[in-house]
Amino acid sequence: MNDENRNHMHAVPDQIGMMRFKRLAPRPTRLEETGLSMTFLGDLIAKQILDRGTSSLAELARRMMLTGSILETVLEFMRREALIEVRPNRAEHPGLHYALTDRGRCAALDAMLRNGYVGPAPVPLKHYASVARAQSIHRQKVSRQMMNRVFDDIVLDESLLTKIGPSLNSGRAIFLYGPAGTGKTFVSQRLTRLFPDPTLIPHAIAVDENVVQMFDPLVHKVVDLSERSDEYQLDHGHDPRFLICERPAVITGGELDADMLEVVYESSEKQYEAPLQLKANNGIFIIDDLGRQKIDPMTLFNRWIVPLEEKKDFLSLKSGRHFSVPFDVVMIFSTNIHPLELADEAFLRRIGYKIKFTPLSVEHYEQIWRDTCIEFDVDYEPEVLDFVLNELHAKNRVDLLPCHPRDLIGMAVDRALFGESERSICIDNLCWAWANYFVSFGENSKTGNYRALG
Repeated sequence: MNDENRNHMHAVPDQIGMMRFKRLAPRPTRLEETGLSMTFLGDLIAKQILDRGTSSLAELARRMMLTGSILETVLEFMRREALIEVRPNRAEHPGLHYALTDRGRCAALDAMLRNGYVGPAPVPLKHYASVARAQSIHRQKVSRQMMNRVFDDIVLDESLLTKIGPSLNSGRAIFLYGPAGTGKTFVSQRLTRLFPDPTLIPHAIAVDENVVQMFDPLVHKVVDLSERSDEYQLDHGHDPRFLICERPAVITGGELDADMLEVVYESSEKQYEAPLQLKANNGIFIIDDLGRQKIDPMTLFNRWIVPLEEKKDFLSLKSGRHFSVPFDVVMIFSTNIHPLELADEAFLRRIGYKIKFTPLSVEHYEQIWRDTCIEFDVDYEPEVLDFVLNELHAKNRVDLLPCHPRDLIGMAVDRALFGESERSICIDNLCWAWANYFVSFGENSKTGNYRALG
């Protein structure tokens, strides 16, 4: 799904939505309301100043996402402890500027050795858990009308819609399986459009005195509020330690290993980073190409039994500190391997919905072929399609898959343009495309002599 479509489908919060965020995560105005201790915030301020040399109150407020009144309380404490000093005003940088004393520099370096995080003040784990549960994706219910609207521009068998829709309402894991190229990945990614309401994602969460980086710009798409009134540009009303984002969609494939599902500790930077499923909270978590991972399928399945049943995940830090977080995702497994090759039938019953993707009917294939001709700006010629269906697919016993029209037409156009002819498709170019798209294993078509790449 491209960014243009994502932006089109996901809603910018209106005034009611902004008020909901304000109630869900009110902006703290006193130190006690942050849920963080004086010494914790003092260490974070010291690391901020160490990183910058000097900082003004306004700079600290902007970088730490806390009000000036809270920071003034902490800064006063740090002054009494001889950790900071006030530097004279400079014309180019008006206002008070704070610098570390020798004692403060030692304290900042010690804090960096314990945790290298330097960024916005984190949200306490308990507060994050409360917010995550309140904006659960499972509170959103999917209707047939919603499914029809989200998939109205693609060719999809109606029976699939009637299976996928209820599975999303179940709160259980969803298992998509079928041959490669039948649209499993595309459809699962498109499901994010069913949940257009924005959600709150913290920059980081605090587990006791440890900070776990939560926000990931590769996963979390911040909602653009630039076109809203000045009232919302300057003050969103909610706790700015949370960002307003689209509901996340985390997709992982063959690169997945067991370590990616645990809290990551970067020893060189002394920082913790949230695992994939925690970043996906309140959104969709897709494990694609199941069976191709570096981790055994049964081990991977077993990793999710407790979280799926108890709706919470159990994690640990390098120190051995164990903690739990909400497990609030629509979890989707997708594979082109037969399910019984990955797990036994008794185990698969615990997964939830098993939805099979099958090859297309001739009618659906023709509809996709027509749409693809329009997309590639070439004429639709029925006799050309008849040749593809009868002489290429049928005689070679190759199933009709949704990926074929785009790939074959695209390659035929590539050859036409290379030959300096007009942008068009013909039988000769499609035969050339077919020969270059499939791998031949022999002359006997009954042995499955062709296999699609992709």
